[in-house]
Amino acid sequence: MTVSDSERKIQEMLDAPSTQKFRFRAPDGLTIDTVKHISKDKNEPEWMLNKRLQALKTFLQKPMPDWGPSLKDLNLDNITYYIKPDAKQNSKNWDEVPEEIKKVYDRLGIPKAEQKALAGAGAQFESEVVYHSLKKEWEDTGVIFLDMDVALKEYPEIVKEYFSKVVPHTLHKFAALHYAVWSGGTFIYVPKGVRVPLPLQAYFRMNSMKMGQFEHTLIIVEEDAELHYIEGCSAPQYNDSSLHAGCVEIHVKKGARVRYSSVENWSRNTYNLNTKSALVDERGIMEWVGGNLGSGVTMLYPSSILLGNNSKSDHISIAFASKSQNQDVGAKVYMLADNCSATIKSKSISLEGGITTYRGIVKVGSKAKNATLNVECDALMMDNKSESNTYPIMDVQNNSATITHEATVGKISDEQIFYLTSRGIPKEQAVQMIVSGFIEPVVKELPLEYAVELNRLVALEMEGSLG
Repeated sequence: MTVSDSERKIQEMLDAPSTQKFRFRAPDGLTIDTVKHISKDKNEPEWMLNKRLQALKTFLQKPMPDWGPSLKDLNLDNITYYIKPDAKQNSKNWDEVPEEIKKVYDRLGIPKAEQKALAGAGAQFESEVVYHSLKKEWEDTGVIFLDMDVALKEYPEIVKEYFSKVVPHTLHKFAALHYAVWSGGTFIYVPKGVRVPLPLQAYFRMNSMKMGQFEHTLIIVEEDAELHYIEGCSAPQYNDSSLHAGCVEIHVKKGARVRYSSVENWSRNTYNLNTKSALVDERGIMEWVGGNLGSGVTMLYPSSILLGNNSKSDHISIAFASKSQNQDVGAKVYMLADNCSATIKSKSISLEGGITTYRGIVKVGSKAKNATLNVECDALMMDNKSESNTYPIMDVQNNSATITHEATVGKISDEQIFYLTSRGIPKEQAVQMIVSGFIEPVVKELPLEYAVELNRLVALEMEGSLG
């Protein structure tokens, strides 16, 4: 997990502020005029404008969260809520993407990864998707993989049927904000019985100062179908705060299987207040795999609502917090039918005063017979300045349920270090090897490119911090 000079240079280039020009940049702050402009600019149907205005009203009425990490330094009047890059929207030809934008994504391995191991790829820059492509063999099976803005135009009835049905705009203040100003994102529809063996990928880049990004991901996987979707996120470092409040809605139909993998590497000036949730029907399987690094504050709790008998969900995640970082992450599982099962495996690493928190909610309904759940929370603290917390909530209303919860907090032992250094391994490398072993259960669930990226990012964060 040692970081090479070339990897360090790539990260420095990705962190460099952008010189990209824009076709439009909304004034700072959220107003009804900005919301109306977004809808008009996208030529949306009236029902979507009404949804935005309703969400704006809810946003203004709801208070800021009074639990979890402090949001007192997040000035919502200082955020830009809509930026159109100077690029062709939704291009299928990578050569048409402006050179400045292309340089960023080339360093991230797009579209090379698409050519090697993906069924399709999308790339969003600021508020718009600038590239989107699906291989023809999957188009021929009826798979739809589009920018959300395009999907609203080409498949308005499907979008209207499923949009905001998993995550309502009334859920919390930042869900309401999202629905008021959402832009870009991903729409996926997989027909009945179609199994896509190669992943679909989207990468979201927030490149401007004081930027707010609010992409919407809507995934519908029909009966007995299968999908693996991957999201990656990043942003350069600025002095002013940025905000990411995206939303992911997933519909897992009867006997379907969905894996959603993400590595979120926002900069330390970013507040990552994302909302993700899935509805899972009978015999459906929902798998969440996530890595959370980079952002100054993260509040993220992917949710699985198990509606059908024998439905299942798995949540596997790693959170990393260093100096000036507060990673408040976890999972929510609602078991509402018979024979539901779920596993939650949460790992965290904190150093140099970083704060990591597992915050979870599990609810077993009164009519949900024979539910099974296993929760494992493992925290690794690298020093005495850091902090690790666990806040599980379990509401079990049926006595037939089997629930287990384990939580451990530990540090790297002197014996482990001595064993490795006595065999000629430098101390810093020895520590990185131990950390790599600690996060391995999460890393092995990620596609190869993302597993490599996650290991590299952890190594970059730890470099020079070990005494």
